[in-house]
Amino acid sequence: MNELFSLSNESLFYVLGSIFGILLFYLVFQLILKRFGKNPKYLIPVNAVRRISDPVLFILLSLLVRLPALRELLGFSQEAYWFKKVSTLLFIFASTWLVLNIIKLLKQHVLRKYDIDAADNLKARKVTTQFNILERISIFVVIFLALGIALISFEEIREIGVSIFASAGVAGIIIGFSAQKMIATFLAGIQIAVAQPIKLDDVVIVEGEWGRIEEITLTYVVVKIWDKRRLIVPTTYFIEKPFQNWTKTSADLLGTVYLYTDYQVPIEALRTELTNILKNTELWDGEVNNIQVTDSKANYIEVRALMSAKDSSTAWDLRVFVRERLIGFLQREYPESVAHMRLLVTNNNSEKLEG
Repeated sequence: MNELFSLSNESLFYVLGSIFGILLFYLVFQLILKRFGKNPKYLIPVNAVRRISDPVLFILLSLLVRLPALRELLGFSQEAYWFKKVSTLLFIFASTWLVLNIIKLLKQHVLRKYDIDAADNLKARKVTTQFNILERISIFVVIFLALGIALISFEEIREIGVSIFASAGVAGIIIGFSAQKMIATFLAGIQIAVAQPIKLDDVVIVEGEWGRIEEITLTYVVVKIWDKRRLIVPTTYFIEKPFQNWTKTSADLLGTVYLYTDYQVPIEALRTELTNILKNTELWDGEVNNIQVTDSKANYIEVRALMSAKDSSTAWDLRVFVRERLIGFLQREYPESVAHMRLLVTNNNSEKLEG
């Protein structure tokens, strides 16, 4: 009895000592993280200290569970196998949690340097798109590996898995063919992250719809249509099919306005009026200003007004604004320039009237 009591005291001493050591290490680790977190040049900000320290605490607890002294103290000396398995699973879970948090903190640390809401946000959109996709890929790979390691840690499951793979060759081929679409979609997501045919907030024309890239995942892309609808497109679409990207290399864009007028329209007066309109609006970026006759038909001519704006949304507003002002100008100053039909009437006396 005294020997058992002595053994219990010894186990209690080891357990309490281990708990004290874990708590001490945890507190010191938190203080170090907070000290470094106060400096903005370091990866871990102060408000994210617990995202690193909490998984580390669970890693330390997994080591505590493996202690023989804890089993002796709780009276489970014969259950070493299950305690070791619980310790292993807890360690895998905590390590995965820690790696995922580090990935997210790394992404936030990099993206803090880029403002996607800025006027000239091309670089920011490139980096944000890459890191969003790479983050999802990394999370998928880490979780997949953690799940595989957890399953392999059980000898029984490992043996079952080996026997299944050894006896199901045909089934594996069928599954492989069935998963081709999924694999192609997954690879398309990686290709978009690297080649970047599209980026977050890009202005695109997809399936005849004008919108902005709102979200990019490994399997699909969300396009926010101008009328607030959402178009969901698989990632393979942007690899396999042609589409328009208005902001691939820069956000600035040329806007066009077409007018169909009579042959009597004064082109120089129209050109002067366009210049006056553009100079009196903040929508114009001051780069391009031009009017040209681009076509002529029997009853009208086609006049194209060309102007530039800093981005696609502004270009749309500028086009609408210029179209309204030019039409008003022709109606007010040169009503005869509005396109109209001519009718030739011949009477019995062969007199010709034109109207």
